[in-house]
Formats: sequence, structure tokens, C-alpha cells
Amino acid sequence: MNAESRPALKPVESAIGPVQAMVAVFMRDVRVAFRQRQDLLNPLLFFIMVVTLFPLGVSPEVAFLKQSGAGILWVAALLSVLLSLDHLFRHDFDDGTLEQLILQPQPLFLLILAKTLAHWILTGLPLVLLTPVLGIMVHLDGNSVAILCLTLLIGTPVLSLIGAIGAALTLGLRSAGVLLSLLIIPLYIPVLIFGTGTVAAAAEGAPVAGYLALMGAFLVLALTLAPFAAAAALRISMSNS
Repeated sequence: MNAESRPALKPVESAIGPVQAMVAVFMRDVRVAFRQRQDLLNPLLFFIMVVTLFPLGVSPEVAFLKQSGAGILWVAALLSVLLSLDHLFRHDFDDGTLEQLILQPQPLFLLILAKTLAHWILTGLPLVLLTPVLGIMVHLDGNSVAILCLTLLIGTPVLSLIGAIGAALTLGLRSAGVLLSLLIIPLYIPVLIFGTGTVAAAAEGAPVAGYLALMGAFLVLALTLAPFAAAAALRISMSNS
């Protein structure tokens, strides 16, 4: 899609508050995403294909799928989010909108938070909504599916927030997708471990409140620090471009 067909980011007057600016950025990203439907569908199709093909390539046995189903879904969701991160700032960088975003009088970290929220609504939330169907397909019981959906609901925003830092750092670089994966995947490992560990504990009848509390702490920490780090990384990338 060329720059003329994309909705321009209008200069935000200083009289408009940060909340209104965040809403404007959020709504613009949603409109742009629905004009580029292939970017929306690719992570979802990838998620479905990985979960569907894994039993065919490894083992279709019910006992195996019950034991590893949560891990399969979590890894597939992590890779699907990672697949979509390269587009978080790329299109705005290509058409010059990102420079306008940085020049806005509102705090940049709040505008990045709005963009990251839009990314999660369009990418992470659909993965959570698809999880019950795919969870039944890998023979997870109802309680495990419910806990898995809850962990993904808490964990996928963390993936988007951490990913925004990597997307900002690798903006404008060659082989940005490979560098993004190398930077971000190690930071995703704790979320993956606690996400799958919560479902495993629920399947064994153990209490999961501690696991969920730790995942909630990850989310709060990411919401607090990631927008500032992404804003700083974005300024560095734009100054070097």
C-alpha cells in the first residue's frame, strides 16, 4: 500500500491531552491494519498451521498431546506474535509517519503504548480467542483450556510490549527480522516457562495463584518499563537513519 492511501497522522495540538492523542494513534493503527489484511491474517494462519501440523509431525497420541498441548500452543502463539512485530513501526517508518509521531508534543512513550495496544488487540487477542478451539483439538480438558486462555491473555501483552523494544531497536536495519528474533526470544523465555508451567500445575491439581501472580507482575513490569525503553530505542534508530 502506498503512502497516499494510508491515513495520515495529523499534527496533534498541544491543547489535546495525552489520552486523546493515544486514542487517535490507536484508531489510526486499527484503520491502517484493516487496510492491510494480509498482515492481520498471516500470524493467525501461522498459529493455526503450527498447532495443526505439530501432531502430524511428532505424535498424534492423546496422552502425548495432553502433556505437551499447552507448550505447543504457547510456542505457536509466541512465534506468531514475533512474526508480526516487524510491521509494528515499519510501515510508519517507510511513509514518514514515524517522524511526525516523534515530533508530537505528547510524550512519545504514551503514543508507543497506544501503538503496542493496537498491535495486541489485532494480533494477540485473536490468538487468545482461537485457543479454546485449538486446545480441544490437542485434547486438553476444559480446566486446562481455561487456564491456558488466561495465561495467554496475561502473557501476550507482555510479548507485544517487549517486542516493541526490539522492533524499535532494529528499525531501518538490514535483516531486521533475524536481529529482532535474536534480541527478543531470550526475553520471551520467562513468560513461556511460567505460561506453560501454570497449565501444567492446573492439570496436576496444584494451586496456580502463584504462577498467575508472577505473570501479572511480568505484565505490570512490562507496562511500566517497556514504553520508555521503546521510545528511547526509537529515537536512537531515527537519529541514525
